[in-house]
Amino acid sequence: MQVGKDLSFFGSFGKRGLGYSVPELSTSLRDILGLGKEWLVVIIGAGKIGAALAQYRGFRQRGFVIVAAYDTNPEKIGRMLEGTEIRDMRRFEDDVEKEHPEIAVLAIPTDHAQEVPDRVNRAGVTAVPNFAPIQLHASPESTVTTLNTA
Repeated sequence: MQVGKDLSFFGSFGKRGLGYSVPELSTSLRDILGLGKEWLVVIIGAGKIGAALAQYRGFRQRGFVIVAAYDTNPEKIGRMLEGTEIRDMRRFEDDVEKEHPEIAVLAIPTDHAQEVPDRVNRAGVTAVPNFAPIQLHASPESTVTTLNTA
């Protein structure tokens, strides 16, 4: 009975006395949890961690689409990373305005690391998983989640 009460917070599901249509309930729960949506992702930092993340097939299977990779190293800019061109970080704000990514994954070295989430947030991207080996701080309207610390 508690599950029914919990579900009622999100709308009307099932029929009294008959129960739930599992396919309909499954679709509704996926929508509520955002699992039926494609999330546009950029990777900032095309080194070993950034490359490993770009190669991870599980992202695509879960609805995360990598639309761009960025770096500041001139030797990496213009190369391909798993089918995505590595772009110059100087293009970041213009590209965000055109492509509207929802998530910016940070895979950057520690030097100047705090400048990047601040820049990402100013550009309008507020979900920032951080793989840099340092704890970073976010503006109040965004979330930086450190996933790998030194």
